[in-house]
Amino acid sequence: MPRGGVNAPVPVAAEATPAVDPRLIVRQEGVKGYVGEFRRRLSSGELGSVPVVLALIVIWAVFGSLNSSFLSAQNLSNLSQQIVGTGMIAIGVVFVLLLGEIDLSVGSVSGLCAAIYAVLSVSDGVNQYLALLAALVGGAVVGCIQGVFFAKVGVPAFVVTLAGNLGWNGLMLQILGSTGTVNLPGTDIVSQLYSTIYSQQAAAYGAAAIGVLLFLSASLLDARRRQAAGVPSRPMTDIVLRTALLAIIAFLAAYTLNQYKGLPLALLIFLIFIVVLDFVLRRTSYGRQVFALGGNIEGARRAGINVARIRITVFTICSTMAAVGGLFLAAQIQSASQTSGGGNLLMNAIAAAVIGGTSLFGGRGTTWSALLGALVIGSIQSGMNIQGLSNAIQFMITGAVLLAAVVVDSLARRTQKAAGRA
Repeated sequence: MPRGGVNAPVPVAAEATPAVDPRLIVRQEGVKGYVGEFRRRLSSGELGSVPVVLALIVIWAVFGSLNSSFLSAQNLSNLSQQIVGTGMIAIGVVFVLLLGEIDLSVGSVSGLCAAIYAVLSVSDGVNQYLALLAALVGGAVVGCIQGVFFAKVGVPAFVVTLAGNLGWNGLMLQILGSTGTVNLPGTDIVSQLYSTIYSQQAAAYGAAAIGVLLFLSASLLDARRRQAAGVPSRPMTDIVLRTALLAIIAFLAAYTLNQYKGLPLALLIFLIFIVVLDFVLRRTSYGRQVFALGGNIEGARRAGINVARIRITVFTICSTMAAVGGLFLAAQIQSASQTSGGGNLLMNAIAAAVIGGTSLFGGRGTTWSALLGALVIGSIQSGMNIQGLSNAIQFMITGAVLLAAVVVDSLARRTQKAAGRA
């Protein structure tokens, strides 16, 4: 019998203290907390979008100082349309990179789907909406086939998509036939999606207002949900500051667009794709499984995640986005030809995703990376065209920027390992 008899007091375990996210605590300290958190993130290699934003500011400052027309409303508005095709493809590349894999076929797939649409709608007289659907389904089927070979058969993604880069390009040439080029009439649905510009000022400002309100609503809903679950949530000051920053950027962009022609429909569609797929990645169980698979495949498998299903669907999404991008690129030049999907499109799409902040090592990145990276590449090309520099110089500088982005990613990953965060 224990000393003190049966009535001896029994020690009671201390109540568990609820876990508190230190990042949310420092934000409650105001400006000092934000500065402290920023230093913590940099010291631990969590750079986020900081490098690409700084690079974009430097690029715009340099070209703006060399030629005032670079920062004109006309050039920036044209730039916002020109990056849509490559940006759409880059969104799909982001999904594959999150797995730590690569897809070398996106350029050929974009050209193939553009050819499918052009031949069906123009040469064969098929209803343009059915032709558009056939092109998108074609992209999805291509991605599914490549995903099956990778996930089920076990062929490395590099080999599968490299073979696809050749094979789908050959199929595109076969579909185009002996003429090699099919011109779009300019009145078809794809051309209208690219060329339509809403000239009413209310359109751009309205889109900016809706975007800001959606962000604010989502932030408040997330905070309320976390509070109801008894877990830390963002303080109201944090939500207000983030919303205010987004409002400044959104309305400044709307003002700039309205100084020229107005809001391009292509840009609006691009942003909608980014927001929707960002929601899929960050707010759904599927998105969490993609990140888990990219971070630790063995751990994801042991957690019960269907690895093959995730891999197949990711490659399907990638090729579908390549189809969307290819259609916008075809609308931009008003044709589908033997050169569609060729040139430096593949490299630009991959570079846009990587430069925008998506890690080549998997497990880190967002769909917004596609927008930021496409802006960087598009800005370099636009600025050099204004300066009259050759394509050779453009390729070298774009390659240097890509290398710099990969170096930053590698150094950040090394820092994260040293800090125990990777």
